[in-house]
Amino acid sequence: MAYPKFVIKKSTNDRFYFNLYAANGQIIANSEMYSTKQGCQNGINSVKTNAPEAEIEDLS
Repeated sequence: MAYPKFVIKKSTNDRFYFNLYAANGQIIANSEMYSTKQGCQNGINSVKTNAPEAEIEDLS
């Protein structure tokens, strides 16, 4: 199993979601639930496209 990677899973209520794993194998992000696998794949593509542009907001 190579990391980092996205893993698509199916919930018990037949909805799709993904986890993003870091290079060390730890989950670093969980997605929302999607009604279709294509929607889930679109969510992954959105993260891949938009994450490099994401700002950091520190509210601590």
